[in-house]
Amino acid sequence: MSSSTVQWAAAIVFAIALVHTFASRPISRLADRFPRHAGLIHLLGEVEVVFGFWAIVLVFLLAWLAGGAEAVAYAESRQYAEPLFVFVVMVVAASRPVLAAVMQAMFALARCLPVRPAVAQVWIALSLGPLLGSLITEPAAMTLSALAAAPLAFHNGMPERLKYAALGVLFVNVSIGGTLTSYAAPPVLMVAGIWQWDSLFMLTHFGWKSAIAVLVNASAVTWAMRHHLPTHANDAAPPDRVPWPVVLVHVVFLAAVVAFAHHPVVFLGLFAMFLGFAQAYERYQSPLIIKEAGLVGFFLAGLVVLGGLQSWWLQPLVSGLSPLGLFFGATALTAITDNAALTYLGSLIAGLSGESKYMLMAGAVAGGGLTVIANAPNPAGVALLKRGFQDESVGAGALLLGAIPPTLVAMAALLFL
Repeated sequence: MSSSTVQWAAAIVFAIALVHTFASRPISRLADRFPRHAGLIHLLGEVEVVFGFWAIVLVFLLAWLAGGAEAVAYAESRQYAEPLFVFVVMVVAASRPVLAAVMQAMFALARCLPVRPAVAQVWIALSLGPLLGSLITEPAAMTLSALAAAPLAFHNGMPERLKYAALGVLFVNVSIGGTLTSYAAPPVLMVAGIWQWDSLFMLTHFGWKSAIAVLVNASAVTWAMRHHLPTHANDAAPPDRVPWPVVLVHVVFLAAVVAFAHHPVVFLGLFAMFLGFAQAYERYQSPLIIKEAGLVGFFLAGLVVLGGLQSWWLQPLVSGLSPLGLFFGATALTAITDNAALTYLGSLIAGLSGESKYMLMAGAVAGGGLTVIANAPNPAGVALLKRGFQDESVGAGALLLGAIPPTLVAMAALLFL
């Protein structure tokens, strides 16, 4: 079977997966019409399942077209460190001791701001939380920010349009908030070594601009939600305290997992030790989000498998654009492919100018909130926040509309500042 046949087959499956992503919410609603198959329909309506499901379809299709050995060899050739890391860091970061410590710090900071605590906490969760991603990685920042904002901003009493606006701001801010360093954002990490971009370079060329956009986005959406946030301080109270030695051990586990983010053998071993410690002190734990994190890992692994066969059309498209065209093109392409994959393809282009490199990165991170697949941490945000939305699902079209305003702010900051 010719390689072009395989490439076109992979592109078609990828396109179907994209359509499935946008149709996930209508699919979920079919469960009421077909109750006998409600379980399967709900499964296929889960956004986190989409890419993993179609990745399995692709592997079977490759086995039919090129042979079983070739299909297995391709699946084994992909790198799954990032999906595994996101799974582990989500579970650790969302544990009760870590979340309690973060919430205590947020509550203390909120009391220093000249607004009521609930408003201050939402603003902190949507601004400082994403910026924290430059230190603890974007997936960990997404987990903590989403859990901190969930009880205040993502509940039944909040208008649906404002919830999507807040979700769009969260996704965009996490995408650009990781650019203050060279190791925390996946699209930056893909090129930092090749292009010799260290943390100082990222801070001076991207970080300060991104920070301004993050603050503007968070301030705008918090102001829009202010009338729907709790008015009494008790409604925004932090969780019960956890003994500081338990918190310290959890923080050490989180720091160690982040430090060894690119070494699966190490961070999986640390995760096994973390699970043992969490079981030993179960009275200080809430249920670990194993299911939610597992679905996110499945989604990202599927994206790795599906995305690996798209370079044949993506790379020529990227290489043929002018610097300004590359900026807008990267922003648009990020909506249909992971931004880390996009920057990685850009790193393979020989002779790319410094201006083009900047524009590619700027567009990739600016568009990281447009869809669930645009940035690796986005599925984590969906998994943690979808219960606060109608039908307990996040609509891809509504997310796109909610993310456009903060995306435009990010684009303006990175293009004109």
